[in-house]
Amino acid sequence: MILDKQSTVKTLTKAIGMTAVLAPVALSATQAQAADRMLLKTPTAFPTQLPAVGTPVTKLANILNATSGGAIRMKVYDPGKLIAPSEILDAVSAGKVNSGFAASANWQGKMPAAAFFTSVPFGPEASEFMAWMYYGNGRKLHQEMYDTSGYNVHAIPCGMIPPETSGWFAKPIDTVEDLKGLNMRFYGLGANVMDKMGVGTVEIAPGEIFSALEKGAIDAAEFSLPQVDQMLGFQKIVKYNYFPGWHQQTSMQELLINKKVWNKMDEQQQALVETACKAVVADSLAEGEAKQFEVLANAKKNGVEIRYWSDEILTAYNTAWNEVVEEQSAKNDFFKKVWTDLDGFRKQYDLWEKHAFLPRNTSGAEL
Repeated sequence: MILDKQSTVKTLTKAIGMTAVLAPVALSATQAQAADRMLLKTPTAFPTQLPAVGTPVTKLANILNATSGGAIRMKVYDPGKLIAPSEILDAVSAGKVNSGFAASANWQGKMPAAAFFTSVPFGPEASEFMAWMYYGNGRKLHQEMYDTSGYNVHAIPCGMIPPETSGWFAKPIDTVEDLKGLNMRFYGLGANVMDKMGVGTVEIAPGEIFSALEKGAIDAAEFSLPQVDQMLGFQKIVKYNYFPGWHQQTSMQELLINKKVWNKMDEQQQALVETACKAVVADSLAEGEAKQFEVLANAKKNGVEIRYWSDEILTAYNTAWNEVVEEQSAKNDFFKKVWTDLDGFRKQYDLWEKHAFLPRNTSGAEL
């Protein structure tokens, strides 16, 4: 299900409106208690120079520092500067750092359902995903996952991007057979799908993907938005860029705060952090939507061929995804619980989507 962007615009407007109403209230309260100052030392899993992916945490820091009158400050540490991205969850839970910024799919190896709270193959676009998170059971399940797994963290949605590209390849992929035997950097639940397609998947940190492609350690890669992938230089090595981003129609990021630290905050401080994160969700999604078309328009100049997956291959991906859901649901009760809730929400939402929005043209565009 792919929604018309009118839905995204409406959701952005709502989030920004909430920020405008709530921020002054939180501001006056926290200024009145300026003596209770807090410094959130926040390692991030994403290089902060990457737009829409790395910038949300720096925007969050700026919002908190400015609107709290200094009562809540955030110091951001780029990946590896304080701790490794893979250590963020454990470090925040143990109190080694009081907060961290990442995506829950990073913890998929620890908690199979974690990737649901980042992105879902053939899943909801941003507006529908936010509807489930904020007004369905998404946030409740998100927090429940950490609580029942023994992690001492409070989780807040705090960034969101539009659909990603679904891969950069050195040669055209015309049939399902062309995928078999490839080694590819892939992420989240989409990697489980690609494994079923005969692709050998590995998860590589953003800063290491170019080198892996250049050395031939991997044959193909997916990472993020066209603008971000271009900054990382993928187009210098591999020339076939495939769409749509079936594996990540949207991607959510999260702010994790040590639960003891969170519980020590007063209601106004908590409200300010929550509201600031909603503003960052709106801003990062808007930034992501605004910065991609120029990259696609200039693709040919860079020798890049933009391709759209054939119906045959998209159907094969979807079939493999259904198999992943069935297998993981049988293995893990919480995975099944989250999937059942999200799938049920989407089936109800589908009635609204079919009536409310203009049909979207899903044919491939010539670029």
